[in-house]
Amino acid sequence: MAQQLLMPKATAIWLVDNTALSFDQIAQFCKLHPLEVKAIADGEAAQGIKGLDPISTGQLTRDEIARAEANPNHKLKLSEPKVRVPESKRRGPRYTPVSKRQDRPNAILWLVRNHPELKDAQISRLVGTTKSTIEQIRDRTHWNATNLTPMDPVTLGLCSQIDLDMEVEKASKGRPLPTAAELGATLQPAQETEKLGFSYEREEEKEKEIDADAVFAKLKSLKSTSRDDEDDDQF
Repeated sequence: MAQQLLMPKATAIWLVDNTALSFDQIAQFCKLHPLEVKAIADGEAAQGIKGLDPISTGQLTRDEIARAEANPNHKLKLSEPKVRVPESKRRGPRYTPVSKRQDRPNAILWLVRNHPELKDAQISRLVGTTKSTIEQIRDRTHWNATNLTPMDPVTLGLCSQIDLDMEVEKASKGRPLPTAAELGATLQPAQETEKLGFSYEREEEKEKEIDADAVFAKLKSLKSTSRDDEDDDQF
């Protein structure tokens, strides 16, 4: 398991307040955007969060901070942990708190409608339910089917957006690309569009010709009237 920084925002607040590190160095170490670090320094973000000293938690050393302060291009590195904690592997379905269990059918209905590519096993991993419950909601045979309302499981707190995106990406792999008929395409073939463009240019040329004839006719009429006026003046 890759070592990760504990409480990145709280650590960034402490580094901003207690060191001369640049925003880029703090952002790189805390996995934040430099603008977010700048907002923390300006007091526009992370208000109410108490800074966490990474030296006391054993994630940074004073020498490492001093090297980074002396060299703006130096990237901070996490200290090696003194104790290695093995990664716990989760087995079985996801545990759902009792207060959230009543929302699971609504979340399942949302997933079935908005992500039909998801398999029952994937939905079960996301919201911690059984395949029989998913089948009942798909078939509208659930005991409370008439009162169910589709609700986003991320909003309900049943799963994270990252977990949902990962499952959707897994389900989308290997699927054939949608055809034009499925997408309801309305684009015309290239031949037809080329013909339209050619005829459009022809119409423009015709209009120009008509306008030119009208202008010349008007000029002729003006010349004829001026000649008549000169003849009248001579008499």
